[in-house]
Amino acid sequence: MKTAILFFLTSLAVLPLVAADKAKAPPEKLAWKAGVATVVLTPQTNLWMAGYASRTKPAEGAETQLHGKALALEDEHGTRLVMVTLDLIGVPRTLRKNLEKRCGAAYKLPPEGLLLNASHTHSGPEFRVGRMPADEGEVKPTTEGEKYGEQLEEKLFRLIGEALNNLAPAKLGYTRARAGFAMNRRLPTPNGYANSPNPDGPVDHDVPVLRVTGADGKLRAVLFGYACHNTSLALYTWNADYAGYAQEFVQAEHPGAVAMFMMGCGGDQNPYPRRTIDWCQQHGRALANGVETALTVAPREVKGPLRAAFAKVALDYDKVPTREEFEKRLASKDKMEVSHAKRFLAKLDAGEKLPTTYPCPVQVIHFGDDIVLVAIGGETCVDYSLRLKTELGAKSKAAIWIAGYSNDVMGYVPSKRVRLEGGYEAESAMRYSGTHPGPWAPTLEERIIGKVHELDRRLHRIE
Repeated sequence: MKTAILFFLTSLAVLPLVAADKAKAPPEKLAWKAGVATVVLTPQTNLWMAGYASRTKPAEGAETQLHGKALALEDEHGTRLVMVTLDLIGVPRTLRKNLEKRCGAAYKLPPEGLLLNASHTHSGPEFRVGRMPADEGEVKPTTEGEKYGEQLEEKLFRLIGEALNNLAPAKLGYTRARAGFAMNRRLPTPNGYANSPNPDGPVDHDVPVLRVTGADGKLRAVLFGYACHNTSLALYTWNADYAGYAQEFVQAEHPGAVAMFMMGCGGDQNPYPRRTIDWCQQHGRALANGVETALTVAPREVKGPLRAAFAKVALDYDKVPTREEFEKRLASKDKMEVSHAKRFLAKLDAGEKLPTTYPCPVQVIHFGDDIVLVAIGGETCVDYSLRLKTELGAKSKAAIWIAGYSNDVMGYVPSKRVRLEGGYEAESAMRYSGTHPGPWAPTLEERIIGKVHELDRRLHRIE
């Protein structure tokens, strides 16, 4: 009994020493630095809205704010990456070019260290970034949409700089969950593929989540993704759609943290049901619930180092129409087909040579052995995500995250399957473009996938 009492008293005497040792323990050394910044992108004037050709008047105010957000990361070797998410319809090619050039000169940020991703909300502004780099000439803004584009470029340039200036020690973690409101929208019918819910079509319900915590252990930023069009609404008010509401809900649950949405391969996916603000908010809540679920799970620590590669792959057009073929289309009852033909006839009349290829951007980022993030340009269809997760996952233990709508949203990027099936994403959507003379050749999927694997192999060799 005396021995037990003596042991108990001795233990009590040791406890303060143990607590003192813990108090003296050096803080955990964090291998990452992270910086976050946000900017409001809501137009101050009622511009025409993007996404639906059926609209007949400009916007009439704002239901929610539109934002641009930047997450800057730096690994222990000083390698930097800035990911910018936008509550906008897309990323114009000229915007990517201009920011790449300016950020390289001002912030020493290489092209592969910049990722721009658009949520593709159909309740944002229609805009243009008219100014090209010096080697491609200078075009002054002539419309309100172009003026907005010029202001947008400047805002994003400053946003990126602000995020870099905010770099501070941080810890990264990865988890994922799911959300179920996206549905394939390519319904097979006797007359072809209709834009309607197809419960049997392929989907990607993953919600990948990258969490950023500071040295104090507090959540600083949450980057999350989903593969679905932001087309819940078709009103005349600015609205960031379900992705915007999801970000608001996450930030409300975590005061002081910045929530960022990265669009996945949702080119052939729609949120259902839709067309009301109530449904839009419910989809945002469903996605936010997925994020919250992921945040309750112990994360996979993301250790680095950071490696990135950026390239462009030439996508062939299936067949560039001749002048005679464009002229025949002038008699079409389809207004968009007539408008498309007129645009390209005007180019021919001006002596221009019509393009036979288009450079699609492809970006691959390795977060050590923990995450492989792939970002593809255009309205990338879901087959790319499903295929790349399988193929990249087979040769890596890393989590595979696939984003579309990145760095240049120049139109739909169907898979070979979708291209051969035909329909809106494969063919008729090209009529809305003044850039593309016709649909892509079916070779586009293999070219894009091949470029992803090429960049991935390059990064593995570097590591």
